[in-house]
Amino acid sequence: MTDIAVTLAEKRGTLPAEDKLGFGKIFTDHMFVMDYVSGKGWHNARIVPYGDFDISPAAMVLHYGQAIFEGMKAFRTEDNRVVVYRPVDHLKRFNNSADILSIPQMDVDVLHDGLKKLIEIDKEWVPKSLGTSLYIRPFVISIDPFVGVRVAEQYTMFIILSPVGAYYASGFKPVKIKVEEHFVRAVKGGLGEAKTPANYAASLKAGEIAKEEGYTQVLWLDALEQKYIEEVGTMNIFFKIDDEIITPELNGSILNGITRRSVLEVARSWGMKATERRISIDEVYEAHAAGRLQEVFGSGTAAVISPVGELAWKGKKIIISDNKIGETSQKLFDYITGMQQGREADKFGWVEEVAKL
Repeated sequence: MTDIAVTLAEKRGTLPAEDKLGFGKIFTDHMFVMDYVSGKGWHNARIVPYGDFDISPAAMVLHYGQAIFEGMKAFRTEDNRVVVYRPVDHLKRFNNSADILSIPQMDVDVLHDGLKKLIEIDKEWVPKSLGTSLYIRPFVISIDPFVGVRVAEQYTMFIILSPVGAYYASGFKPVKIKVEEHFVRAVKGGLGEAKTPANYAASLKAGEIAKEEGYTQVLWLDALEQKYIEEVGTMNIFFKIDDEIITPELNGSILNGITRRSVLEVARSWGMKATERRISIDEVYEAHAAGRLQEVFGSGTAAVISPVGELAWKGKKIIISDNKIGETSQKLFDYITGMQQGREADKFGWVEEVAKL
């Protein structure tokens, strides 16, 4: 077990009414922190009261964006256990993002121990209503006080916790997605595979325009030909055509989603054909015209499964599954959320108990 110093908050907060949680606005009493200095490595792992921290105006992260983050969730089960969904997989992906951004690798065991201890201390913040969870946000920032372009020599790593409400405030229902025609998100050899702030900053303009036009999110095409489907701004994407589930193959510009992996493994365990391959937007529209496109849905930590009822591309709108939740989308959503919340048996070993209430 990692040696982690703990300083408890003198004044503890309380979990607000669970129907008022929202997403990412409320934070628990404590946070995990760890430092890096070139020549010394990662050190000083500790849990301290949640709060603001000092940073130099010249901190490199503010000028050159060398930063990464991760996102996962903890849940309270019906028998009052606190569990985290695929934490080690998330932490390994965190290190993959670090590698892409030239941030020193972290010991996954240290992060894992710190995460479990932090949740144990703040376990009373895990909400219990159906659909709620405790969102877990690890992140690393470069903090050298230096205005110059180079790899940083000092970093701080944090884990903060936020109780969040149900993702679908208005209920689980299909969303409208705009296929992006002008802007691009990432190219092969770039940062697309990493969870780094730059990727999300690059998506904001297109997302705002899509919302003004009545769409929930943007579906990105490849940056070179703007022909092949990549991902939605906050989700991977799946298409069910002729009873086959198809998702774009990982190519360096698509996030290797943990829920994406879950969907593929679960679908295959059910005997369904689930394929990772290149798929064009033309193929999707042609399948719809031929009556072969059965469902479209996204996958991600926040929503788990997000059914898509409408796609719009170059002025042409198509309605998928009569703008209703598809059979596979519903089945996957029920099964994965059931595992996360302890209602379904976890035959994959994805759910880890970290505390008891």
